[in-house]
Amino acid sequence: MAYTPKQVFFNGIWLENPIYRQVLGICSTLAVTNLLTNTLFMCFGLIFTTALSNFTISLLRDYVPKRIRMIVQVLIIASYVMIVDIIIKAFAPDIHRFIGPYVGLIITNCIIMGRAEAFASQNKPLLSLFDGVASGVGYSLVLIFIASVREPLGFGTILGMALPARDVWWHSWIIMVMPPGAFFMLGMFTWFARRWLIKEVKR
Repeated sequence: MAYTPKQVFFNGIWLENPIYRQVLGICSTLAVTNLLTNTLFMCFGLIFTTALSNFTISLLRDYVPKRIRMIVQVLIIASYVMIVDIIIKAFAPDIHRFIGPYVGLIITNCIIMGRAEAFASQNKPLLSLFDGVASGVGYSLVLIFIASVREPLGFGTILGMALPARDVWWHSWIIMVMPPGAFFMLGMFTWFARRWLIKEVKR
């Protein structure tokens, strides 16, 4: 099937969103969304890796034997993840201490492997690059939304800055920065998104 850039973008952001449609990348969704700053760095890492991995895999798709393609894909993904890890460690060491282990897990993130197999290995480089960006942005929008709710409710801050109400009348919901809060927010977001998606498809 021939895709247009508009279709690729819309699929990555909405119809084939990796989190609420395909239920991929859940570990990082639950682990880093208690603070918006950490979430933004993780989103940068995934968009960078997904886009460039897709592009590189597409470039090499006609030269890599099928029997070793998954090994080659993992090596390509690992190379870009190492670059992301070095960049975050150099420019934001405090954040790296928290999200460092999860950055390493990007290598095995099903979103990246899924787009490499389903799209990059069958389409042209520029379209594959665009698909990687769209999938990364779709992932990022969900994480940013969840973090934008969890951090204010759990810590009374946004991007580390205290909200005016925190010291006046607001009492933090500690559960929102714990794993149950992450599951709750992800479940609620998925429910709303899928109900909306079903209505749009019926129209």
